[in-house]
Amino acid sequence: MEQDTEQMEAPERWSRRQFVGGMLAGGFALAVQPVGAQTIVTGAEGLRAGEVRIPTSEGEIPGYRAAPQGPGPFPTILVVQEIFGVHEHIRDLCRRLAHAGYLALAPELYFRQGDVSRLENRDDIFKVVTRVPDAQVLADLDAALAWAGGEGADSLRCGVMGFCWGGRITWLYAEHNPRLRAGVAWYGRLVGQPGALTPRHPVDLAGSLRVPVLGLYGGADPGIALDTVERMRGVLATGSSGSQIVVYPEAPHAFFADYRPSYRPEAARDGWARALAWLAANGVA
Repeated sequence: MEQDTEQMEAPERWSRRQFVGGMLAGGFALAVQPVGAQTIVTGAEGLRAGEVRIPTSEGEIPGYRAAPQGPGPFPTILVVQEIFGVHEHIRDLCRRLAHAGYLALAPELYFRQGDVSRLENRDDIFKVVTRVPDAQVLADLDAALAWAGGEGADSLRCGVMGFCWGGRITWLYAEHNPRLRAGVAWYGRLVGQPGALTPRHPVDLAGSLRVPVLGLYGGADPGIALDTVERMRGVLATGSSGSQIVVYPEAPHAFFADYRPSYRPEAARDGWARALAWLAANGVA
C-alpha cells in the first residue's frame, strides 16, 4: 500500500505497534472475495496518494487521501465508504476523483468499532456497523474536512460522495453541513426506524435540505424499494435544495461496484458522468 513519505513515522503519542495496528488494511475486503475480473484499477501516477491520519476530538482515525500533485487549492470531495470500509475499491475511487482534479479523502468511519475489512462473514460486519452512531460519523466527517483544509483543500469548493452505507450518510451529512456545495448519494437507504444511534434517516430531513444532492439508485435493488425512492422524491419536492434522484431501471444494488457481480458498466459509466457533471454544476470543480 502506498503512503506519503511525510506519513511514514507515527505521531509521538502512538507507539509503532499501535500505529501499524491502526492502519487501513490493504487490498479488498475479505467479505467480497473473489474480486471480479472486470475490476477497474486506477494508478497513482501524477497524484499524491496514500494513507493519512486525521485528528478528531476522540483521537486520530486513519483515512485515504488522493490529490493532484502540487499545492492546490483543490476542490474537495469527502468519500464515504461502503459497508465494507475503506478497502481497495474506495481507495481506487479516491484516485479516480484525484485524476479528475479533486482532493478526495475517505476517512475510516468504523475505526473505533472495528476493522470490517478483515471479516469474512457479513453478519459479523453488520454487528460492527450497527454499533456506529450517526453523530460520531458526522463529527468525523467534519474533522476530515477541517484536516483537508491544511492539505491543499479549497474550503469553499467541497462536496461529499458516498456508496451503499455511505449513500445514506451522504444525505445526512449534506443536511448536517450546509457549507457543502453538493453531494452524490449512490444507492443509500432512505427510510428506517429511528433508534438511539440512528435517530433520523434521509426521508426525515429531505424537506429541510439546502445542499443539492444527486441520488443514484437501481430499479432492481431488492434492499431499497422503489416506493421509498418515490417517497424521498416527494419530500425533496417540498424543499428548496434542488436535489434530484435518477433510477436505472434494470440496475441492482451496488451497480457501480466494479469488483462485484452486481456491476453494471453502462449504468456505472452514466452515473459517474452525471456525478462529475453535478459536482461541477454546483461549484465543486
